[in-house]
This record gives sequence, C-alpha cells and structure tokens, in this order.
Amino acid sequence: MHFARSRLFMLTVALLASGYALAESGPPAADGGTAAALVTEAARYEHAEGVPRDYGRAIELYCAAAKAGNADGQYGLGWMYANGRGVTRDDAVAAHLFSLAARQGHVQAQNLQKLAAAVKPVTPPCLVPPPKVVQAPDEAAPGREPNYPRGHIYNVVGKVSPKYEVDPQLVLAFISVESGFNANAVSPKNAQGLMQLIPETARRFRVKDAFNAEDNIKGGVAYLQWLLAFFKGDVPLVAAAYNAGERAVEKYRGIPPYPETRDYVRRITALYRKTTHPYRQNLVPASPMLSPRVASN
Repeated sequence: MHFARSRLFMLTVALLASGYALAESGPPAADGGTAAALVTEAARYEHAEGVPRDYGRAIELYCAAAKAGNADGQYGLGWMYANGRGVTRDDAVAAHLFSLAARQGHVQAQNLQKLAAAVKPVTPPCLVPPPKVVQAPDEAAPGREPNYPRGHIYNVVGKVSPKYEVDPQLVLAFISVESGFNANAVSPKNAQGLMQLIPETARRFRVKDAFNAEDNIKGGVAYLQWLLAFFKGDVPLVAAAYNAGERAVEKYRGIPPYPETRDYVRRITALYRKTTHPYRQNLVPASPMLSPRVASN
C-alpha cells in the first residue's frame, strides 16, 4: 500500500515538473460547456494565471465541474488531492477522482489510475450526495414512530441488530442522525458510511468496507453493543460516547460540554425515547465512573 501511494505521488510530481498543464477542453457537459469553462477558471486560480493563486477557489470550481461529469474537472480535483494543494494530501480521494476521469478516456488519469490500483478509493466530501431527510418524532404527532425509509438498509438493520442484542430502533436512530441513510456519506473527519465509522473504529470492529451497507452496520452495531455494556445500558451516555468517544465521557463523568455532542445526544434521544437499554454483562468491564444505577434486563 505504502509503495503504491508513493509511486502515485512521485508520478504526479514528475508530471508537474515536466510542465504538464490541465487541458482547457473536456467532454461537453449537459449545460452546454459551462463545466469546461469552470475547469479553465479553476486552472487560472490554481496556477495564478492573471489572478492571485487561490487553491480553495480552484478546488471549488474543479468540484463543480466534476459534479457535472467533466473529466478534466475530476482529474483537476484529483490532482489537487494527490499533491496536497489547498487540502490535506489524500491518495485515496485522488484515486477515486482519477478513476472517474479515466472511465471517460482521460489519458493522464488512466496513467495515474494504474499506479493507484492498490489504494482503496474514497469519495471526496464535495461529491457525496446530500443525505435523505428523515422526519424526527419531535416533529411528528406525539406517540408516532419515526418515519424511517423502508428498503434494503432497514431490512439489514432488522437482520443484524438482533444478533448483537441491540434494538433495531436504536440502530436506525444512529443511522438517521449520522448519515441520513446515505451509505456513501463521508464527514470532514473521514467518518464513513451509514454509521459514520472512522477508520480506527472500522478496524477495531473488523469492518472491511465501510461503504458496504451490511459491513458498516455490523461494525456500528458491534460498537453500540460494546458501548451499551461499557456504560451499563445508559442510552444518553452511549450516544455521547459514539459522538465524542468513551474517554471524553469518562473525563467529564457524563455528557461532555461540547455543543455538538449535546445536540447529538438530544437528536438521538428524540428518535429513541428509552433512556436505558438491556446490555450484555461480562462483554466488557463497565466504566469505572459508573455506580450501579442501571439494572440489566
């Protein structure tokens, strides 16, 4: 993996040193060429051609062109990620973008794609579709269940959750808040998939593909099972730990004072109104901060 990533970086540097410039023309876009114009403008900001260099603006323009399906836009955005221009260098994101452009016959992208074959592609945040909106119970009539979308994800949750002794309704609440049922969601902190697993958590619970719905849900539910045992079924603490980490909850001996975490707990508990949940004893020693206050069912 490291060797392949190094070769990808070295080739992009070599192309840059040779004076390669992004082509101003590309496959015609559905909007009559606007995407190609965006690429031209992005290249000006990237290379300071008649305007001050502004990598942030270049990324914004390349992304707009990439969304329109323009191969040069996809390649240009990939180039920015491969070289760390205005963003943290990320070969996995670059590999995804080069792959998109290569499928359209972009020669340079095809060359880089071959070297990036060992890198698992990751969709850049700006190309991730917006999550679906799920109606929360506090926006519905009292006593009504959340209006979760039925389909493959709903069915997977129903199949996986009982195996880990976790209420499917609790899992659906986490998926709703974490990703809005968007299996391709990626956060700015690189949390991935339906249950927004960061790479460390994915490895911890043996998730091979965070963008595979069933694999992601298995990992997320396994983590919920662990947190339920660690915090003895206290749902608000479990929600806080899922957002901020179990050590933060222990540090503050309760829900951390972070506005994001407090809002996160509020949203989870609005969807899942039970404050306690049965937990598996002896799965993991309970957090030392807890006194025997929640009985196991």
